[in-house]
Amino acid sequence: MKYKVFLFLVLFVFQAFPQSLVIKSLKSYGDNDETSLPIITPGNGGAQHLTIEFDVQSEFLPNLDIVFRFCDRNWNPYNNIFLFNQGKNIGYRLDFAKLPTTVKEAKYHYVGSFPDSRGYVDFPFSGKWRFYVTDSQDTSVVYATGKFYVVYPAVAIQDTLKKEQLEDKIYFPSDLSKVFNITTNFNLPNDLYPGNVNEVEIIDNHKIDYPIIVDRSGNTNVRQFYWDGNRKFSFIARDILPGNEYRQVDLRNTNIFQSKDVNAHLDEVDYSRFFTLGKPDLNGGSILTNFSDDYATYLNVTFTIRPPSEVPGGIYLVGAFNNWKISSDYQLTNNYGLYSITIPLKRGIYDYQYVIANLDNGNLLSADWVTLEGNNWDTKNIYSVFLYYNDPNYGGYDRIIGYQQIRSE
Repeated sequence: MKYKVFLFLVLFVFQAFPQSLVIKSLKSYGDNDETSLPIITPGNGGAQHLTIEFDVQSEFLPNLDIVFRFCDRNWNPYNNIFLFNQGKNIGYRLDFAKLPTTVKEAKYHYVGSFPDSRGYVDFPFSGKWRFYVTDSQDTSVVYATGKFYVVYPAVAIQDTLKKEQLEDKIYFPSDLSKVFNITTNFNLPNDLYPGNVNEVEIIDNHKIDYPIIVDRSGNTNVRQFYWDGNRKFSFIARDILPGNEYRQVDLRNTNIFQSKDVNAHLDEVDYSRFFTLGKPDLNGGSILTNFSDDYATYLNVTFTIRPPSEVPGGIYLVGAFNNWKISSDYQLTNNYGLYSITIPLKRGIYDYQYVIANLDNGNLLSADWVTLEGNNWDTKNIYSVFLYYNDPNYGGYDRIIGYQQIRSE
């Protein structure tokens, strides 16, 4: 009887005082460059570690792990036991620092690098990976997730970029015809099979969820594949819109942004920048105020744009704060031609832009990245180029065998 009473009390306390936990301002990047795309190339001269950091809103000290899973080229984790990396795939018992008491929206902060010094985590496979911030007692409880690349190059690829104009139709304004041509050339080593060369994927700055794919299934006017029947390959994408330098919101000045509810640009609203080249940006990244700073607080930031005319779809806010993902959560509200949205942001500087898009039950039907932003050959972008190979080992997996970054400047 006493046992039943004790159990009842435990269940009552647990249900009456549940621990709510929210991950905020999650970032991942290579080594110590928080503006970089999360790519690591262990032992190959690039970033050697993946850095993960975030704030936690929780009444009690969090008890969290980070689980790492190897994925196919579509970011789906493999269920193949040979690719689980069992015993080296979990960062245990994360250490947290306490945020200043001035930060009311979160209480703890985590920052860590992987592979870690304790030897709990490594990344033996070259390709796409995901991480999951989970409950330590039950890893099926996932609070947040992120994506990153691990690259062990086996092929030296040579990328070139040049300016071209599309000629398949008449473009008005003519700036819409301006594109970059990125050509990837390489010779395949003798220990790799030409028939397993799959595709080239190009990431524009930080737009991981919107890759430019050139595969070997067929040629078009703008996506082309060439193979000499031996070891020489070429993949060509000649329809890459350069876009414009990103807009920026800088919330770091506490003398300007004094209250909790602020406008991104004080009393000003955004307008179309189609014929105006923007200022230099962070190539899609962000820089957050150091977590130990008393002013590393969160603000409710309102973004507002007045487009020049009625737009054929909704207007969506995308940027470093939502991983450049077009989402219904970031659709602006139209109030007599003035579109706006308010989102919570930690103090810092963020690249962002507006996209005209159509969504159907969360599925992206169309996206226009340039009508409100412009399309200019002088835009400085970073393109990350990955070469994929169908590796038959371990039951088969999508392996990145070549990687290079190329700048449009």
